[in-house]
Amino acid sequence: MSKYERLSPELTERMRQDIAEGKRPDYARDSSFAIRRDPSSDRESIWRPAYSRDVDKILHSPYYNRYTDKTQVFSFYKNDDITRRALHVQLVSRIARTIGSALNLNLDLIEAIALGHDIGHTPFGHAGEKYISELYQEHCGRYFNHNVHSVRVLDTIFNHNLTLDTLNGIITHNGEFEMNEYRPSPMDSFDDFDKMVESCYVDQSNIIKIIPSTLEGCVVRVSDIIAYLGKDRLDAMKSKLSYVDPTLNDEDGRIRTFNAEIINNLEVNIIEHSYGKPYIKLDEEHYSLMKEAKRDNYAMIYNTYNVSKVLDERVRPLMQRMYKKLLADLKEGNKSSPIFKHHIDFINTNHYSPRLPYLETEPNQIVIDYMASMTDDYCTELYNFMFPNKPIDFHYHGYFEDLV
Repeated sequence: MSKYERLSPELTERMRQDIAEGKRPDYARDSSFAIRRDPSSDRESIWRPAYSRDVDKILHSPYYNRYTDKTQVFSFYKNDDITRRALHVQLVSRIARTIGSALNLNLDLIEAIALGHDIGHTPFGHAGEKYISELYQEHCGRYFNHNVHSVRVLDTIFNHNLTLDTLNGIITHNGEFEMNEYRPSPMDSFDDFDKMVESCYVDQSNIIKIIPSTLEGCVVRVSDIIAYLGKDRLDAMKSKLSYVDPTLNDEDGRIRTFNAEIINNLEVNIIEHSYGKPYIKLDEEHYSLMKEAKRDNYAMIYNTYNVSKVLDERVRPLMQRMYKKLLADLKEGNKSSPIFKHHIDFINTNHYSPRLPYLETEPNQIVIDYMASMTDDYCTELYNFMFPNKPIDFHYHGYFEDLV
């Protein structure tokens, strides 16, 4: 039986009075204090505040379109009803804006962080991220993480001159590590930010230690989890993983039922325990249920053969072979190779230019940049183009399999 929670009458009345009296909580990040690497440009105006400019820059970034064909959880499905990363970032933005609006936070900053948080994600979801990190570690002794690479895309490959607050929210968004209380860890300089970025490349454990510097970043971080908990279960059902039970037989209701209830009940609980406070908080019950729901998702979906093992068997060797070939082409200066035609030329001819000539980048990093930028279909088609004598016939689950 469904159970949609509501804000307590006490908080509801307090919020109404605060609005009527013009006394809403004021913990929002003030855009007039936004810091950019180049302070001489992108100055905010009365109609385009600093974080609103960041939203526009991200939406028009050359890689934003590529969200459309990147796996969220399920790869090799011809099914427009299964979530791709493009929808996921919109869901995160919507959930975070709902919470942020109730808490009177800066909605432009929330939207910028949410829409940019996965722009550096690899093809084939977290499996693809793992394979690319293995290659990066093998060849460079460095770790690849999609949130760190999202910053690289928006701050280095394409020098968008985004604000420090937006970039900080993106790198610290990691939705794999839940907390019951999020307290901002202030960061006031790009020197400190650059040190944090570098620390994540050299020590994998640092990813779980970094904390957003703003309440807006904290809201996006928890919203990332809320956005996928129930949606991934719906997608599992659509992909014909018949053993997935979206209700988990939870007779008590609470958050572990359907997607709409998960979103509603976690939003309500966060607002109830965070309104007028300098932190974002879930009570112990909802925090425990969120963790349990996440564990159930791993057991029912993410760690199953259909999702992880198939990718390990087929995509990992594809990426390993592709990496070596692209790196060889780059070092040999093979200008007819896709790494020049489809990647380096694309970046060099784009009007957002990096701070340094892109070809001066370390060769392994260029290959990592290219592979991380690919969509799922582009990656598989590129492999068959590069290795026509040893093509892989990737099996896609079609629309009409249930009719065969």
